[in-house]
Amino acid sequence: MPISLDDPKKFRSLVGQAHQVAMNMLRPISRKYDLAEHEYPKELDMLAAMIDGLAESGASEGAGAAGVRRDDKQDDGSGTQSKNGANLASVMSIQEMCWGDVGLLLSMPRQGLGNSAIASVADDEQLARFDGVWAGMAITEPGTGSDSANIKTTAVLDGDEYVLNGEKIFVTSGDRADHIVVWATLDKELGRAAIKSFVVPKGTPGMRVERLEHKLGIRASDTATIIFENCRVPAENLLGSAEVDPKQGFAGAMATFDNTRPLVASMAIGCAAAALDLTRELLADAGVEVDYDRPAYTQPAAAAKFLQLESDLEGARLLMLQAAWMADNRKPNSLEASMAKAKAGRVGSDVTLSCVELCGAVGYSETELLEKWARDSKILDIFEGTQQIQQLIVARRVLGLTSNELK
Repeated sequence: MPISLDDPKKFRSLVGQAHQVAMNMLRPISRKYDLAEHEYPKELDMLAAMIDGLAESGASEGAGAAGVRRDDKQDDGSGTQSKNGANLASVMSIQEMCWGDVGLLLSMPRQGLGNSAIASVADDEQLARFDGVWAGMAITEPGTGSDSANIKTTAVLDGDEYVLNGEKIFVTSGDRADHIVVWATLDKELGRAAIKSFVVPKGTPGMRVERLEHKLGIRASDTATIIFENCRVPAENLLGSAEVDPKQGFAGAMATFDNTRPLVASMAIGCAAAALDLTRELLADAGVEVDYDRPAYTQPAAAAKFLQLESDLEGARLLMLQAAWMADNRKPNSLEASMAKAKAGRVGSDVTLSCVELCGAVGYSETELLEKWARDSKILDIFEGTQQIQQLIVARRVLGLTSNELK
């Protein structure tokens, strides 16, 4: 099945609208909420209302969180129809929004990472019941880092409820979201297969936000530590099937990551693209023009470096589009999702830091947003699986080895 490298025509209007929002709504308040850490950006309420209106009219495919559905029939690759759907539209529009501000994008109501988990794992009844919620996602725990399979938060069935106990850290939108998707194990002895996701409404007894973190970047976004102490959740809030299937293993969790990793890649690409656009302007003001019709070695060192950064970012963008396109076409995309996340995360940090360097004192000062973008981009190489974790996943997929065979 062929892949066209041109942006799908049906999404160009959506992408253009996202860029206008980024330029006219997010970029002007970017520094304000970077300095006012933990203050909720009230301007986003109006933007969320606009997105809801578009969704109801059917004009915003991809404006919200999409999912990678493992229970749908996979394409065997023999067909000729290529679908450009919600996953591709999501990464394209999110890229543009993060050209405006990553932290503000992560603060958008009803667009939390937990929404992607619901879209990927929930059954039809749950999709309808949780439609319209704003869900954060609680995975990371003290001592587990990127090893999501080593989750220690427990979920014990008691009648028609599960009782959750544990601590989650670095929960994006953990204070502002109205629901939290919590990853917990039904039985530590059964390993990965026993890890399930639970939707917990805020205000549920036994659940409390312990603290908000002060961070290097994405300061507009709240990041919380959440404690669960005998927190009782209705059994029907377990996403998907409660059956523990050793053959399926970590599939439910990985379906979520297969969706969110291309999204995080798109955030890194959007932030880095913003840095390149401004750097090109600042270089031109300093008399350094980037000439695309001449070999890099014949141009000033700053122009040659700029061309190298731009080409690296384009490679990451194409990997991101491929991973999202495969999800739209019901193709297994775990390898491609991790490749996109690894490439974009590393390149995004390299591009933003290099732009600070190329612009000298202007890049390092707060007169421009370059230093902020360098701070914001680093988290995009860390959360949803670090660079090292992505490379490990890629190696396992390429070599055909299990997690026990290659650690």
